[in-house]
Amino acid sequence: MSKQELVVLGQDAEGCCPTLLSAPLDEDQAAELAPVFKALGDPVRLRLLSMIASREGGEICVCDLTPAFDLSQPTISHHLKLLKQAGLITSERRGTWVYYRLLPEKTDRLAAILARPDSASPLPRDKQVGAAS
Repeated sequence: MSKQELVVLGQDAEGCCPTLLSAPLDEDQAAELAPVFKALGDPVRLRLLSMIASREGGEICVCDLTPAFDLSQPTISHHLKLLKQAGLITSERRGTWVYYRLLPEKTDRLAAILARPDSASPLPRDKQVGAAS
């Protein structure tokens, strides 16, 4: 892992491993991460990413993504472009079709940033996302 990647993860070069919950991001780190979270902030893009990530074989053709949505092909392509610009996916053109793959190094970095220092124990029910108050 490069020194720059360690900084994005909130780590120093000696291997200390603070997360978002144990050390605040500096301005540069926040500016680098914001576009990624913005890309994930749209329900269509989040569904697209999950469809790509969960596909057996690790990749999926755009021809298999488009029918899952009540959106035009150009709109789906726009959402995929934003996910690609955020560094979450990559693509490869094969003839007429484009195939998409998850970039696990980016999603793994996001997971590491968001991890709780003691992630072995689950959040209490009242602290879980979507839990009734």
